[in-house]
Amino acid sequence: MELKTLFEQAVANSKLLSSKPDNETLLKLYSLYKQATEGDAPEEGPSNPFDIVGKAKHQAWQAIKGLTNEGAMQQYIDLVTSLQGK
Repeated sequence: MELKTLFEQAVANSKLLSSKPDNETLLKLYSLYKQATEGDAPEEGPSNPFDIVGKAKHQAWQAIKGLTNEGAMQQYIDLVTSLQGK
């Protein structure tokens, strides 16, 4: 099956997990999704100093800067599969 199709299936499966992942795992899922769909994070993060969640998401996304779209898709698929217990 094509990587993009597997990725889209993993995105759908991530919404059907039996239990909510911890915050660290959620940030990893977010950053891999953004890297796979948009590429590298912009240099500037949220401008609101009180947007703690937004800043955490931006930092997680920036931490994987340079990862290819395909690499991010594969890591996302692997992470969702491990969360499903397969």
